Amino acid sequence: MSDRPAPAIHGVIETVLYTADMARARRFFETVLGLTPHLADERFTAYPTGYSMLLIFQQGQTDDTVQLPDGMGTIPPHDGGGRQHIALAIDHEALAAWEARLDEHGIVIEGRTHWPPDGESLYFRDPDGHLLELVTPGLWPNY
Repeated sequence: MSDRPAPAIHGVIETVLYTADMARARRFFETVLGLTPHLADERFTAYPTGYSMLLIFQQGQTDDTVQLPDGMGTIPPHDGGGRQHIALAIDHEALAAWEARLDEHGIVIEGRTHWPPDGESLYFRDPDGHLLELVTPGLWPNY
């Protein structure tokens, strides 16, 4: 085992959720959360979320290696099942507006948490049952 420190990691660039119904997932993420797709096809949708991307993959469509065009390379197989969790960053000032927006769309807020010193979280589900969290600064030392 090496005593050398690991090279720096600068952040999480992609977060992935898997869906049973891509059209339904797109309606939710675009209508309720107001996200705009950067790329989309029958296999996946990529949404910019600040400095990272939220990728929604159709379940069962990434079971084989994907050959990219023009010799760019390959993407190994991956897939996921079960309910996942992601947290999306919002401003403190936007918390009430998000609560109202979720209510307007009939989305049930399942939980609320106050994180010392100053973070706030709202928890709700997407149509596939994934637990989504909207969180304000103050949750972690780096956010």
